[in-house]
Amino acid sequence: MKQTVLLFTFLSTFFSFSQEKYPQDYFRNPLDISTVLAGTFGELRSNHFHSGVDIKTQGREGLKVYAPADGYVSRIKVAQYGYGKALYITHPNGFTTVYGHLSKYADKIQEYIKELQYKKENYETGNLFFKEDKFPVKKGEVIAYSGDTGSSGGPHLHFEVRDTKTEHVINPLFFGLKPEDTTSPLFLALKIYPLNNNARINNKNKSLVLPLKSIKKGSYSVNKIAASGIIGFGVNVFDRLDKANNKNGIYSLEMFVNGKRFYHHDVETFSFAESKFINLHIDYPHYKKYKKKYQKTYKETANKLSTYEGLINNGKINIKNGLNYNIEIIAKDYKGNLSSLKIPIVGKESNAIFTQQKDTTAYKIVAKNFYKFTQKNVTVAFPKNTFYEDLYLDFKVDKGVAKIHTPTLPLDKSFTLTFNVSKYSETEKQQLYIANVENAKYPWYQYTRKKDSTFYTTTKTLGKYALVSDTHKPKISLLYFKNNQWISKSKTIKVKISDSGSGIKNYRATIDGKWILMEYNHKKRILTYNFSDNKLVGSKHIFKIVVSDNVGNTNTLSATFFKKQVN
Repeated sequence: MKQTVLLFTFLSTFFSFSQEKYPQDYFRNPLDISTVLAGTFGELRSNHFHSGVDIKTQGREGLKVYAPADGYVSRIKVAQYGYGKALYITHPNGFTTVYGHLSKYADKIQEYIKELQYKKENYETGNLFFKEDKFPVKKGEVIAYSGDTGSSGGPHLHFEVRDTKTEHVINPLFFGLKPEDTTSPLFLALKIYPLNNNARINNKNKSLVLPLKSIKKGSYSVNKIAASGIIGFGVNVFDRLDKANNKNGIYSLEMFVNGKRFYHHDVETFSFAESKFINLHIDYPHYKKYKKKYQKTYKETANKLSTYEGLINNGKINIKNGLNYNIEIIAKDYKGNLSSLKIPIVGKESNAIFTQQKDTTAYKIVAKNFYKFTQKNVTVAFPKNTFYEDLYLDFKVDKGVAKIHTPTLPLDKSFTLTFNVSKYSETEKQQLYIANVENAKYPWYQYTRKKDSTFYTTTKTLGKYALVSDTHKPKISLLYFKNNQWISKSKTIKVKISDSGSGIKNYRATIDGKWILMEYNHKKRILTYNFSDNKLVGSKHIFKIVVSDNVGNTNTLSATFFKKQVN
């Protein structure tokens, strides 16, 4: 009880201090609906922490997005993936707000962007930077409309707050955004790790996943554990907010050993450069194998995340024979709702003998060094500090497949993978690409560059790779109209495209020989042209689209349509 009171006092003090650093009433809500979150700041994502909050838009697109304060549009980017249509506003108070997955921009911005797209004949704009006199905005002004563009899993608004000078992202909830949340985080499972050769957990030197007992709401425990040596913990935990069923990320995780805090991690702020260390923050091998994320309550040596504080022995616990340990792990959401997991441990030495498996791999890696290895027609090159720690690397080539260690090992940098293709004819080379074949049924295209008699790619993922041939053209089909059809009432042209091999690389569409802007929804594989972009002359028109895949296979579709002009 005393510890709980002290913890509550600490949390109240912490939040008061943090909120003093950030303005509470400066920004208005970017939407005119109640704030319900589909994703929280710092949430565990694939290879990164979530850099903003995802605000639900009631399953709809096209909701007005408002400037939360005075400022100016400092940056715009339109991309097929990532944030899709994104917009950045720089504010005079030292912060920048970011909006992602938009459907379109406010009229004056939309006109500027569309004119640029037609000038470059390209949907993607790259990063466009603006001075403060180009697109100034006032608080409450409509700047854009919500959507589902880019790598979005459904309609929502991705909203960020950044420090303008450092580009560090900051939890938007510190700025007065207030979703309803009265629900405590939920623990799903506990994992215990032996962290040295002498460690034992229930008489074994291997990690162990334990089911939890729910004592009451927000309170969990496990059966008593016998252990010895240096051990660590990981927890599978998530949070839910009110009015939504999404499994969201927690705000902080703490661990106490006999009442003393050994570990603390929270997601108030972080930099994009350190986001990659998520793969050391979680149990990455477990995630790659089972798609379940366990957050460790100890810090790996190579982990450079700045989100930890007050660590004792990096959260690693030395269990001594004959002593009792009361471990408590506390998960908290931003509103301060808590859940506690209590772990009783008795120090008990084991007679079990640790037998270290003999390493039969041929390549010893010292992480700080550069390495280059060749097997048959495959070469791998690892820059200095590609690996987080020293290891023995497994690398072999069998029946055309290069097996490079295991995909469960995270990397800090990309390595280069090169295939010698001199044995192939020129025609065969044109159809080849490098693919990740960890799932042999579904080869995954890797950006393949060609130089003389070699194909090469760079990747941060270990595993199986091979040369794969793609001889099939992309598929193209018209939606909602046929060749030689009148479509006077249609506002758009829609086309579905797909590719079963290396994937779509590019497309080009014209009407009467003039380039038109077709926006690609890669999730639905649909291209859309809006007739409002251009005024057509006459009633008979020829639509043409050319689609190419990543090895150059090309398909063309042409169709004639008739359309009366509406003034």
